[in-house]
Amino acid sequence: MAIGSGPGQAPAPRPAATPRVTVLLSQNAEPYRAALSGFQEQLKTSAPTAEVTVHVMAPGKDGAALVNTVRGEDATLVLALGSAAVEVARQVGEVPVVAGMVMRSTDVLRGPQFTGVFLEFPSEVEFRYLERILPGQRRVAVLYNAAQNQQSIDGAGRAARAAGLELLARKVSAPSDIPAMLQSLANNADVLWGLADTLVLTPETARPILLFSLQNRIPFVGLSAPWVKAGAVYALERDYGDIGRQCAELAGEVFGGQLPAALPPVPPRKVLYLINRRTADQLKLSISREVLRGAKEIIE
Repeated sequence: MAIGSGPGQAPAPRPAATPRVTVLLSQNAEPYRAALSGFQEQLKTSAPTAEVTVHVMAPGKDGAALVNTVRGEDATLVLALGSAAVEVARQVGEVPVVAGMVMRSTDVLRGPQFTGVFLEFPSEVEFRYLERILPGQRRVAVLYNAAQNQQSIDGAGRAARAAGLELLARKVSAPSDIPAMLQSLANNADVLWGLADTLVLTPETARPILLFSLQNRIPFVGLSAPWVKAGAVYALERDYGDIGRQCAELAGEVFGGQLPAALPPVPPRKVLYLINRRTADQLKLSISREVLRGAKEIIE
């Protein structure tokens, strides 16, 4: 177990000729495997002598046994990929933790021993790509639940003003509010921006939101590839392998003596995007050839 540096302080990394890394994967899905692969690849540079043990969490299984297993491995550092893995790592003790595959920086910061890479792109990045892909769309609407996203909306408002955009934020308290809130935007918004929100954007709300987009010719900017395939005009996407490499770079800093608390969580440094050209044609949007050439994937 890593040795703590004092009550309430982040643990100092334990000197070790051969660092031992325990990896916790919340699920055995492709993005997680890609992040793990990127981590292992970069670790050859960041800590070439490191030994890595990988645990894939079983769906529905109690994490208590895994907590005890990780404690017994006496790891120098834990890589926790996904929310369930982060929760297990939180219970392990004072071992430094690099977290990844979680949505926001607040999902990373579970204690002074945590740092990592979160998935949410800063709103400044979102709006920069909006202006590139859909130039001229100035009135940006968004539905949000205040309990989850008020802080994000406040920051997005500032970023929108700095970019010369107008943010039309509509607060939603329950899924039943969504139709009325969408209708209030029908004649006011140029684009509907999808913000990660487990109340607003769900499999159940996808159909009414996408229908609203098509019927009112207001392009919907989705969260990820599945939303684009379902009918969103585009979405920003992550390079999960590079997120793993970012995690390994943070691990290397910890192995070199940095305290996790001194390493602020960071967003993905690579931005990819997908475009649904079929939806763009239905909405009579013109997507430039340059933008199309830069897309990771185009849905025809």
